[in-house]
Amino acid sequence: MPGLMDPSDWIERTAQDHPDRTFLRAPNGVRYTYSQLRDESGRFASALQKQGVNLGDRVAVRVEKSPEAVLLYIACLRLGAAFVPINVAYAANEVEYFINDSQPRVIVVDPADKAAGLRPVLTLGADGQGSLVDLARSSPAAFVAPSRDLAANSLAAIVYTSGTTGRSKGAMLTRGNLASNATVLAESWRFTPADVLLHVLPLFHVHGLFAAINTVLASGSSMVLLPRFEARQVLQMLPEVTVLMGVPTHYTRLLQEPGLDREVTRGMRLFVSGSAPLLAETHRQFSRRTGHQVLERYGMTETLMNTSNPYDGERVPGSVGPPLRGVAVRIVNPETGSVESTAEVTGTLEIKGPNVFAGYWQDEAKTRGEFTADGWFKTGDLGRIDRNGYLYIVGRVKDLVISGGYNVYPKEVETELDAVAGVLESAVFGVPHPDFGEGVTAAVVLEPDARLSESEILDSVRARLARYKLPKRIVLVDALPRNTMGKVQKNVLRSAYAGLYGSH
Repeated sequence: MPGLMDPSDWIERTAQDHPDRTFLRAPNGVRYTYSQLRDESGRFASALQKQGVNLGDRVAVRVEKSPEAVLLYIACLRLGAAFVPINVAYAANEVEYFINDSQPRVIVVDPADKAAGLRPVLTLGADGQGSLVDLARSSPAAFVAPSRDLAANSLAAIVYTSGTTGRSKGAMLTRGNLASNATVLAESWRFTPADVLLHVLPLFHVHGLFAAINTVLASGSSMVLLPRFEARQVLQMLPEVTVLMGVPTHYTRLLQEPGLDREVTRGMRLFVSGSAPLLAETHRQFSRRTGHQVLERYGMTETLMNTSNPYDGERVPGSVGPPLRGVAVRIVNPETGSVESTAEVTGTLEIKGPNVFAGYWQDEAKTRGEFTADGWFKTGDLGRIDRNGYLYIVGRVKDLVISGGYNVYPKEVETELDAVAGVLESAVFGVPHPDFGEGVTAAVVLEPDARLSESEILDSVRARLARYKLPKRIVLVDALPRNTMGKVQKNVLRSAYAGLYGSH
């Protein structure tokens, strides 16, 4: 790999050296070469400039996945604007908070999006049409790039990550974060210009945006963009690609397809899994069926990718591998704060490296609280490192639930459940789920004489929560288990309902 480059340089380099190489193609026939990527993303950048977007301004984006949405992200990178992706599944009140907090110069939404009433917006539909595209068509490919003002510490993106209490926090990712992580991933996973990535991930998540798109750009390779993951479609596409990045749910669903075998995966070079723990049994089944060992890695919104099982060498089921080049990982005793020097000791996980974010948007106090005095980021995860340097994530300090690759924080769901008339209190937790890795589950205590069913409670919160945050099941209980200090014992709940979804 060449030395570290600014993200803008990746596009220019390949457009100059290999202008006709495919950057992106979609099943509907849309295709962009690298030279077309340079020109069309330039038109999008010019269109944003017409709307007053300058260096450091935020551009909030809540659109369905499309090739044009990728162009918009890259336009922001080239322009030096901060890209603020917003999950299309978020409820209106959640979206309003993100907009008010990030104060974007421009918000881009689907033409039918009701959130458009929040402020003047540009539109971009899943079909690639909208006012942004119309404006880009009449804009020049060449724009005044602020390249001289762009530095490694310049803000590139704000990605909101929910907290266990209070409101979501905006993690500020810099150009240096993006460039260093993509360069190391391309190197570690042996990406070459001959690779074709099958892109099945959402564009509002660091996995789909940065681990996927940026690694393609950094290596000058190509990708096939699917609107979403559908197992049968993915199976049909595998002979045309070389790499798949997915979440555990994707692999469990592929294993349900009779056509998944060594022949259909013969041309594949690499399967990557992340965003949630991959069950060891899923890892073994996939290997038996295809002859490929899934490569599991570990990342966070605040740090991008931290560790990875090796491309060459043993990929250990249940482990997320050693730290990536340039990334340091340590285990700390949660009670004493001392660094554990002995292998196999479980403690809190801390990270340091060029991948670690610059802090939380407009929240200096929270930022200070999440870093140690010597500059390490406190991940909030519990882990251990074995004698070979492989990291194992064994739990989450703050009871985070990861369902289908998405983070779900119990407190946020509990707040909505507790607001339902007739609900006395609730406790949200995760238990094993054969499809989603973990199923969001709620234990609810009703007020005396209340007569609510599971479905009625779910209906009451459905409009207030993104779909993936909705409990898969609500169990009605007489009382929540508590310790002598009155704290709810979620470990008791997890144990009691471990077999609720038939996976334990």
